[in-house]
Order: sequence, then structure tokens, then C-alpha cells
Amino acid sequence: MRIRIISVGRLKAGPERTLCNDYLKRFAATGKGIGLAWRDEIELDESRSPDAPRRKTEEAAAISSRLETGNTRLVTLDERGKMLTSEELARLVGGWRDEGIGETAFVIGGPDGLDPAFAASAHARIAFGKVTWPHRLVRIMLAEQLYRTATILSGHPYHRA
Repeated sequence: MRIRIISVGRLKAGPERTLCNDYLKRFAATGKGIGLAWRDEIELDESRSPDAPRRKTEEAAAISSRLETGNTRLVTLDERGKMLTSEELARLVGGWRDEGIGETAFVIGGPDGLDPAFAASAHARIAFGKVTWPHRLVRIMLAEQLYRTATILSGHPYHRA
């Protein structure tokens, strides 16, 4: 199963980009042997609409245009989503892989969040806690959790819980 990240906003060069890329590189290497392939990371521009609901609608349309149709699972990162343990996330991703799902897209919205209708269409809505995280930290945490998922599924000792 291919894994991709689609996010509204861009990570600039610097320590955040370096750390995110490091975890994604680790994920690609670890996932290869267990049926998880790193596809890509798509960064979309924030909408410039003066109206927040319209911004979210425009950003949802941009995200949707980049999603594969068919055999894809959509996971949104949302502070109102379900909080999962690392093991639960690994079981979710591993289960989809084992079902023969072709791709899972993890989506991070812009500063206003995700369009409610788009978020409701997700196969899973997950949260990294009840607090609001800066976009660049969410990207790093997601990249690390993807790597951790691959290590859990492969039996690698990185995850020591």
C-alpha cells in the first residue's frame, strides 16, 4: 500500500523540513519490506479568500483534486478526531494494507482547518491530542508516527511500549 501526505501550506527549508524528511526516509526504508511504500508529499497553497468557510471549501477542492479515486483510504488530521495510540494507528494502517487497499492519504488542513463536508468523508479522523498544533509540528509528528507504524508492523525495536 502506498502512503502519501497532502497538506495545505508548505514547510520551508530548515530544521522542521530536515526532521520531517528524515522520518519519511526512515519510513520508506522500513516500510518497503512490509508492503508499505512511500509515495509522496503534496503541499498545496492556502486559499486567499477573505472568508474562512470559502477558504476551507477551496482548499478541500484542491485536496480532492489530488486524491486518487477508487482504492484509497482518506485519513484527516483534526483536533476533533479520535486520539489513537501508536499501536492502534499501526493496526489501522496494517489492516488496510492486508485488505489490499492501494493507497492511504493523510491530509492536514490549512490554518482554518478542514471543510466539514470534506472531513466527514474521511475513512478516519485522527487527532494528536485535544490541543491545536502548529502545522509544521503536525507534519513532523505525522512523519514520525508513520515511521513508528512501520517499525511496529515489522517488529523493529524502535517502539518500546
